[in-house]
This record gives sequence, structure tokens and C-alpha cells, in this order.
Amino acid sequence: MTISHFSVLDHQHMAQALRLAERGLFTTQPNPRVGCVIAHGEEAVGEGWHQRAGEPHAEVFALRAAGERARGATAYVTLEPCAHHGRTPPCADALIAAGVSRVVIATEDPFPQVAGRGIGKLRDAGITVDSGLMREAGRELNIGFFSRIERGRPWLRVKLAMSLDGRTALADGTSKWITGEAARADVQRWRARCSAILTGSGTVLADNPHLTVRLPNDEAFAPPLRVVLDRQLRTPVVSHVFDGDAPTLVLHAEGAKALTQADNVQYTAVAEKNGQLDLAAVLRLLAERGCNEVHVEAGATLCGALVAAGLADELLIYVAPLLLGDQGRPLLQLPALSDMSERWNLQLLDQRMLGSDIRLRLRPAPMARDNKV
Repeated sequence: MTISHFSVLDHQHMAQALRLAERGLFTTQPNPRVGCVIAHGEEAVGEGWHQRAGEPHAEVFALRAAGERARGATAYVTLEPCAHHGRTPPCADALIAAGVSRVVIATEDPFPQVAGRGIGKLRDAGITVDSGLMREAGRELNIGFFSRIERGRPWLRVKLAMSLDGRTALADGTSKWITGEAARADVQRWRARCSAILTGSGTVLADNPHLTVRLPNDEAFAPPLRVVLDRQLRTPVVSHVFDGDAPTLVLHAEGAKALTQADNVQYTAVAEKNGQLDLAAVLRLLAERGCNEVHVEAGATLCGALVAAGLADELLIYVAPLLLGDQGRPLLQLPALSDMSERWNLQLLDQRMLGSDIRLRLRPAPMARDNKV
């Protein structure tokens, strides 16, 4: 049963569990980020979070910290405890064995091997289970995981940097640097939280990016998969995306021949649609590989195609206080509109100053192409 009323204390402990879960933001791929608090009334007697895939889950760490004091306590967990044997034993069993009397869950787990089984197992053991506390925050924290399981494709986040007049580069393609150091450092943290960084061969040829994560103070992260859409396999073997700093997946059309046999590089053929790689098929393939969030850093053509196809779930746009003129390159290449009712409406989630630049985070608005919005 999902209840609509939780106490102030319940909210406080779940908020802490969500903060704990965020500590695994860069390291749990492909698993979800999960936090757990074990409490007696106001007193938290154990805390934990899932740190890396294959290692103990949040509940196990929290129960270890609580010890015997877990008996009769309430466990606050940001995601339904697992009920199956994966690389670790079921957390529902651990909570039952520890003797907790109540479990409060932010959101149910859609993963087919869990999906209500964890809650059912706890209730069958006589434990009170209340779900739905801070559900939206729990889902937001694992938005890519929910997207992969529920929609069969990762959450796609498109990063763009532009001038005040909407240009991303000079006419000759020069773009370093539109934004300042603070904005570029922020991009690294968005890269670090994703499963894969996606680009096109045109961007590789023009900019030769590394597409790796650079964080200060040796902060832990799981290196994202670099994904290059290269229909005709024209990316030079000396490109930085082929170095050994991270794994690379090159997606191409049938019949194209691999260019390098490097251990960290894999080539995979993808179906075509209208003479281009089928972008929906690309995302399905990445979901099958366990990718939760995909971060796109590409040019106007690929980014525009993703937006036009309705595959871009979120836009990160960094706006610099400068002008590049009407000969500069556009932000996105989108189909021409014949009427204002065809426009793409966006919902602004937040805006933040980063040095002298502004970061806008946007998502397609409900009924995004309807002028009634």
C-alpha cells in the first residue's frame, strides 16, 4: 500500500538517504544510486549507500553500521530493496534477518527481477512497508535507470555551448573557447555521471576531442563509454577517441570495415534509416549494454536530429556573454517550420551562473509542439 501521509521525521530521514545515494552519482553504473538510513525515532543508528556495481548495496552498509540496533528500527531506502540473487544477495532478506520493523521506500524498482517482489517479501515477513515518500526525488536521482528499464532506452542529455546570438562556432568551425573555465568544469561533472558520451564522426574530425572525464582531486568515477556514430568509418585511427583512457564503441553501417584492432575499441553495425544510422536503434543498443544516461557532445546536425526525432530528453545549454555574428554556426539544425504551432517548446528546470556564463537546463514541455502550451 502506498500512503499519502508521512511524518516530518520520515521526510528528514529519507532526505538524508537521498543525500547518501548521491555519493554514488559517478560510480554505480549500471546500477541505480541508492541510499539507506536505519533509525529509531530521531536517532539514525546506521547509514549507507551503494558505492559500486558488484559491491554491497546501501542496505547492507547501513545494517552493518547499525548492528544489533537495527532490530525494531525503521529502514529508509531510496529504492525498493532487491529480492533476487545478482552479484550480491537480496537486500530484502538482509532487512528481514536484521529484524527491522518498518521499511519506508521512496520509489518502487521497475527492474523485472525486483518490481514489487522486494516489498512483497518484506510484508510476508510481517514488516510494515510504506512507499512513495519523496518519490519524485527518488526517480530523478536515477532518471537514466528508470528510462532504460521502463522505456528501453537511456536518458539522453544534449550538451551545447553558444553565444548570446545562438552561435556555437565561427563560420570556419573554430569554437575554443566559447565558455569559461567554470562552465567547462561543470561539463566534466555531467560527463562523470553518465554511462556513455555520444558524438558523431564529424565532431571527431573537426575537433579531435578526448571525450574523457577530468575531475579534480582524483574524485572517483567509472569511465563512461565513448560512442562514435561513424556510418562510413571515416574516423582516423590516430584520433583521441581511440586512446586507452576509456573504452570506445564505434557504431557504423553494415559492410563497413573496422579501422583499428585496439583492445579498448569495439565496432558494431547498426541499422540505417533514410540513409543515416537509425538513432532509435542506437539508443536501444546502448540500453542493452546497460547505459542509463547518455551525454551528447556533438555538432548541430546530430544534436538537431536527436531533438527533431524526440529522442533528446534534456538540454544543457551554456550561454556565454559574447556575440559571434550571423555567419557563425547554428545551435541546432532543425526542420523548417511553417507555423508557430510547430515550434519546440521547452520547460526550464533551472538556470545557474558559472563564472560569467549561464547554464540552462531544459526538457521538452508537455505537448511540446502544441501552441496551446
